[in-house]
Amino acid sequence: MLARVLSRSSRLTTRSTLMRRGGGGNQSWNEPGGYLFGEKNRVKEEWESIYYWGMGGGCALMAAALYYKPDTSVTTWATKEAEKQLKEKGIKLDFEKTV
Repeated sequence: MLARVLSRSSRLTTRSTLMRRGGGGNQSWNEPGGYLFGEKNRVKEEWESIYYWGMGGGCALMAAALYYKPDTSVTTWATKEAEKQLKEKGIKLDFEKTV
């Protein structure tokens, strides 16, 4: 009886049975070597320089365009209109100090 149980359990752990069950034994993996993607010396590809210059230049141009863009806010427009209307009515906008 014990021999039959032991022989059955050894048959269940054969490689084909493990493969059918989704097992596969030990997993193989690469030992870490300390290099990114296994490259000891970094070699730039042809497109990298174009990409870096293009993205850097694009960001610099966008920053300059946003810095020098005209002020089109509603508050600025309303302030200018109010000053113009008060000036037409003859009301002074500058107040004198009374100290």
